[in-house]
Order: sequence, then C-alpha cells, then structure tokens
Amino acid sequence: MKFSRMLSALSGLLVLGLLVANTAIAGGAIEGEVEKQPVNVSAIVMFLLFVVATLGITYWAARRTKSAKDFYTAGGGITGFQNGLAIAGDYMSAATLLGVSGLVFAKGYDGFIYTIGFLVGWPIILFMMAERLRNLGKYTFADIVSFRLEQTPIRTLAASGALAVVVLYLIAQMVGAGKLIQLLFGLDYAYAVFLVGIMMMIYVTFGGMIATTWVQIIKACLLLGGGTMMALLAMSQFGFNLETLATKAVEVHDDGIKLMAPGGLLADPISAISLGMALMFGTAGLPHILMRFFTVTDAKEARKSVFFATGFVGYFFMVVCIIGLSAIVIVGTDSQFLTADGKLIGGNNMAAMHLSKAVGGDLFLGFISAVAFATILAVVSGLALAGASAISHDLYASVFKKGKATEQEEIKVSRLATLGLGMTAIILGILFEKQNIAFMVGLAFGIAGSANFPVLILSMYWRGLTTKGAFYGGFIGLFTALALVVLSPTIWVSIFGFEEAIFPYKHPALFSMTTAFFAIWAISKMDKSAQAKKEALLFENQEVRSQTGLGAEGAAAH
Repeated sequence: MKFSRMLSALSGLLVLGLLVANTAIAGGAIEGEVEKQPVNVSAIVMFLLFVVATLGITYWAARRTKSAKDFYTAGGGITGFQNGLAIAGDYMSAATLLGVSGLVFAKGYDGFIYTIGFLVGWPIILFMMAERLRNLGKYTFADIVSFRLEQTPIRTLAASGALAVVVLYLIAQMVGAGKLIQLLFGLDYAYAVFLVGIMMMIYVTFGGMIATTWVQIIKACLLLGGGTMMALLAMSQFGFNLETLATKAVEVHDDGIKLMAPGGLLADPISAISLGMALMFGTAGLPHILMRFFTVTDAKEARKSVFFATGFVGYFFMVVCIIGLSAIVIVGTDSQFLTADGKLIGGNNMAAMHLSKAVGGDLFLGFISAVAFATILAVVSGLALAGASAISHDLYASVFKKGKATEQEEIKVSRLATLGLGMTAIILGILFEKQNIAFMVGLAFGIAGSANFPVLILSMYWRGLTTKGAFYGGFIGLFTALALVVLSPTIWVSIFGFEEAIFPYKHPALFSMTTAFFAIWAISKMDKSAQAKKEALLFENQEVRSQTGLGAEGAAAH
C-alpha cells in the first residue's frame, strides 16, 4: 500500500472515530472519593482461590520458560483464538465493568455510545498492522521501527514512549485497584496496592509471557462468563425482552425519555475530537497490546487474534450496557441499595455490584467482586512485561550492549526491571491515591497515539521515513503530549492551583499527534544524507518480509 493510500485509509477511520468521539476513558471511570464497604468474606475467599490457581500456572510456566523467546513471547506458539482471549483480557478492565455500567446507570444512551469508542481502534490493527507486526517483529514494537533504521536512536525513542505509557497506565491501574478493594472487599487502600504489585512481580518474574497469557485468558473467561450470567439473570426479570427493559428504565429514571437520547458527556467539540483520536490511534500504539502479536505462530494467527479480540471486547461492552440498564430498574428502585437521600450506596460505580447481589445473592456478589479485582492483576502483568521488555531488550541488549548480550543476561535484566517497575508502581500508586486517574489513562492513550503510533505506522508504510525524522519527530510528539497535559486544566488548575490553564483543553491528542506526524514528515523530507537514501532502499526488503513473512520469527519448539 502506498503512503497516500495509507493516509486515505487512516482519514476514513478518523471520520468513523469522530462519529463516536463523544466518549470518555473507561479505565478512568473509577475516580473521586469511594466509600469503604463491609468486609466481603466470600469475595476474599474466591479471590484467594484465583490467586492460588494463577500461582500454579506461574509455577508451570516457569518450568517451560527456558529462553528469551519463551519469556517475551511464550515461544510464539499461542493460537489466534487463545491470543484473542488474552488481548481481550488485557483490554477489558475492572474499571470498564464498574465504570461503564455505572455510566449507563446514570446516563443511559450516552453510556452506550461511550463504549463504541473503544472498538474504533481495532480495525486499524486488524487491516493495517496485525500481519506486519507478526512478520517484522520479534519481541517489541521497536523491532519493527528499527528494521531498516538505526538501532540505537530508534530503540531509545521506542523504549521511552513505551515506558511513558506503561508507567502512566500502571499508576492508573494501581490507583484503581486500591479504590476497588475499598469498594468491594472492605480492606485498606495501601494493602490493595501492595498486593497487586507483589502478585504482578511474581507472575512476570517467574512465568514471563506464558504465565501472563494464561492469567489473562482465565481472567477474560471469568469476566465474560460472570458478566453474561449477571445479564441473563437480570434479563429474566423482563422476559428477556430489551424493549421491556428499556421501557421500564425510562419509567423509573429521573431523566425519563431523555435517558434514551444523546446528551453531552463532552460538550466541547475540540476535546471530544481529541479524545476520540487518542482512543482510536492510542489503542494501536499501546505497547502491551502490540507485544501480544509476537506470541502467535504466524501472520494468519495474528489476524485471527484481532478478529477474536474485537468480538470478545464488543460482546463484553454490550453485556455491560445491559447490566447498567438493568441496574436502573432492579437496583435503582430497591431501598436496600440506596442511601437516605436516594443515592446509590458507594456511588454509581457500584451499580453492577449491587445488581449482582440483587439477582444472585451474596455468593454471586462475592464471585463478581473477586473477578473484578482479579482483572487488574491480568492488566498490570501485561503492562509490567511490556515495560520490562523495553528496558531489557531495547535499552540493555540493543542500545547499551549493542546486540552482544546473551539471552540469559537479557532475561535477568528483564526480571530485575519487573521488580523495579513493580516497586515503582506500588510507590506511585500510593502517592497518587487522591489524584483523578482519568487524566492518567487519557494521557497514556494520548502518548501512545502521539509518540508510538505515528512512528510505527510510518515505518511500515512510508519509504521516505528516516532515522532522524522518526527520532526527533517521535520525541516531539512525546514531549508535546506531556507538555500540553501539564498546561491543561487537569494539571495547571486542578493540581498546581493556577486560576486559568495555558492550554484550554484536557486532551492533547489532536494537537500532539498532528504535530508528531508533521515533524516526522518534515524532518524526514529535509534529511538528504547517504544514510537516509540507504534506508529508503531497504524499504523494499522490509515490504517483502512484511507481506510474505519470509524470514519472520518462527515459534519455539517445546
């Protein structure tokens, strides 16, 4: 595909993204003050059972993890269906279950539109990236970007972008874990953060990608199964008729018929467009999602992975919407779940949990609570592995050791990096307890869309990309995204205390991503060096491999 055709395809997808850009980040839906609930013994017991099972998987995986390929990519032998489940497990968070269902409970139709934005990024990955990722990559997305460009500067850039996204996402997940455990288990915030951090380090340090993959698969099955059961139990009270459910919801909700009309989650169109771009293109730049495409046997399985993942994620969002709508009728009219002033106990984020108790009793509530918390373990494990891989494979082995590090040295550094990331996540999770996690998740998507995605997609499709263009343009996108968020109302006003923000919008992607693409293009065009000409010639070899898979990494034999 030519550069112009690539831009045409991207512009078409952008139009689709802007149609659903009036969304927000579900990963940041759990925010603000939460109420500590009574200790839920059944939830704790079920969660401990999950922990024991996954520790058993980690022990099994540790015995099979013998090489760097095993550690980073599970030997490249995961099937498309398994990887699709694992990607869905990586992508579906507890915050999605609680936050989106809570939004549907409060806003109705707007909450449903909210979910669509998360699916818009997947066609980009399916049609433009999945096969090329598998054919060109080995362990990290930096392998693809540096395929024909200089290793040291490009891997430094890729590792910087990956670590920025991973750290921000980890903070958000750790804060979410602490608040979830207050909501669901009745334990203290710090205990939750510490527990998640320790479990994450155990999974990744000993089991690598094999353990992480199976933890994500189990988590996805539990989340899909538990959500489906809750939705079916709730729908049984309405004769399994969505029209009946919607009619009842309109009758009892304070907004009446407005519940089924679009509102204004993001009234400012610039912020809506910017957030839509971050969601759509940021998904295609998340390092822990990209890394999963190196775990399958070949490009065909990579394509299947996206197909299955999109189906699982889309189905899950539909289930969550039914849960939120059912909660309006079943929970919103039941006094045992309401405070004296008619508010939902624990806030709107507890809608799904209260519904689980209403339709399945305390035991089902315990199961859903355990699943909700277990999901965070799967997400942070994938994030930690992506961050550790950036440190060990891109920085240590390729930049510092110039490709001369042994596999065992690389694995050792990766495990040490996992411990370091785990401790960092615990400390920052505790320090950021009172902060709004929505902006951290939004910033993670914004950086992924501004620093990782432009360099990655142009390296795949544009012959004219040069090392200088990718390096300087990528860092310009990264620093622009960071600077604009610092100058935005979220940081400049809410945290620093200034009266007025220098940058008036909360989401930077529209500006930082545009700046990154322009900078990469302009600097590459101005680069007339011999190295730039050589890199253009190497594009032919890259194109052959990306299309045919000749020379691509094969699966390891076990």
